[in-house]
Amino acid sequence: MSYNIKINQVQSSRVSEVDINNIAMGNAFTDHMFVCDYENGAWINPRIEPLTAIPTHPAAMALHYGQAIFEGMKATLGNDNVPLLFRPMENAKRLNFSADRMGMPSFPEDLFVESLKQLVALEKNWIPSEEGAALYLRPFMYADEAFIGMRAATRYKFIVIASPAGPFFSKPIKLYAETKYIRAAIGGTGEAKAAGNYAGAIRPTELAKAKGYDQVLWLDANEFEYIQEVGTMNVFFKIGGKFITPDLSGSILAGITRMSVIDVLRDKGFEVTERPIKISEIIEASQNGTLEEAFGAGTAVGIAMIEEIGYKDMKINFPKANPVSHDVNDTLNAIKTQKTADKFGWIVPAVTTALSK
Repeated sequence: MSYNIKINQVQSSRVSEVDINNIAMGNAFTDHMFVCDYENGAWINPRIEPLTAIPTHPAAMALHYGQAIFEGMKATLGNDNVPLLFRPMENAKRLNFSADRMGMPSFPEDLFVESLKQLVALEKNWIPSEEGAALYLRPFMYADEAFIGMRAATRYKFIVIASPAGPFFSKPIKLYAETKYIRAAIGGTGEAKAAGNYAGAIRPTELAKAKGYDQVLWLDANEFEYIQEVGTMNVFFKIGGKFITPDLSGSILAGITRMSVIDVLRDKGFEVTERPIKISEIIEASQNGTLEEAFGAGTAVGIAMIEEIGYKDMKINFPKANPVSHDVNDTLNAIKTQKTADKFGWIVPAVTTALSK
């Protein structure tokens, strides 16, 4: 379907005011944002306009009942400085999966991709060129109907903003296996990318950081025994030459990077199994010498090598060498920047001729 996305460009870009190759994600934002409104059962008025504050009624339902979801993506520069998107249709599908779980309307997937193409093409000069850096994209949807009452809203906004970002973790990370708080339970909203999931994780994450750790390693809600995921990523372990990762049990987010890592590992000849993993299994593998490496995988973090997991009164240490993890990271980065062939068909050029006022 063809969409008429109206574009209102700024008179002068702010990109020269920012060192885009030396900045942490979320500290600076590009000149424009994409906005679309849901009213009377339909998405209307898709537009790109200058980034500005959004007028919000104090009774906006997202503020009171939490109907808010989001996605995380990155745009990179490829051959001839062409801006590139990585598997955007998968993000579109996941956004609608989250919307369904949260009682929100689906967003047209082709409009989702087209909005990203046009916004990224317009903000091309904001895309960092440094290795491992990218333009982080944050599509999100929230209920903006002014109403106090427990029901699904009838008005929503879908918005995309962008922020230049360097590598998230520049060194191996330490995780704290949480045995008091939970992230999600089967039947809850854990497999949706809902804003409230992250709100509930803030306090436990701050406590973990106070202990000297970087992120929380979440365990299951019933026994605190089965590994689920890390605060900002899915997790992989290499034991005895084979990779394992927790299966999507209904409380774990289906990461786009996760599915890509599985494909890359299998393409490189490794066996990858998705199944329940007990933390006791990781402890045993550490003790008998078969635990070879571990890493987290997520859009914001990319591939983050894990050097330690704190669990109760013990520390699980990982080998400092992470040869496969580094190779997977290099492979994904090379695909995203067209330095190697995209044999999987994941890259979508953000090329458009629609840039006019």
